[in-house]
Amino acid sequence: MKKFIPFIIGSLLAVGAVSCQDTAKTSADAPNNAGETVAAPEASTAAQTQNDATSEVRKDQLNSDIRAREDRNNVTGGDTNRAEGDLKSEVRSKLEANLPASQLGVEAENGVVTVSGTVPTEEQLQKVEPLAKEIKGVTSVKVNVQVKPATPN
Repeated sequence: MKKFIPFIIGSLLAVGAVSCQDTAKTSADAPNNAGETVAAPEASTAAQTQNDATSEVRKDQLNSDIRAREDRNNVTGGDTNRAEGDLKSEVRSKLEANLPASQLGVEAENGVVTVSGTVPTEEQLQKVEPLAKEIKGVTSVKVNVQVKPATPN
């Protein structure tokens, strides 16, 4: 039994570390990594994603999540010690709430955020970097995003 408990704890830590490496995504169809290209969504999928993203309940939830993470970060060390998972998640939330029908993946390392995927309009593309920079702890943003309007069904 003495050898079993450390094995279980070690296994949980290993699984947790691996699961933390996932890209934060604004939709299920968003890219899994910064180098992956994504096809334009079908019009019906884009419309459903846009309706979900623009609902007031979802926006309130996303903004509440961002505020909670910022409050927790302020208690634990302020802007200089941001966890990469928090940066990814907060940027993803910010983009999801403000860029409906986008398919974006977000990665973060040492304050550098990489956003990849697609947006339906040039206007949304221009908003990616400024929105990401609104999150505390983001030092720079690499934008690997393409404009791909939804395709007809």
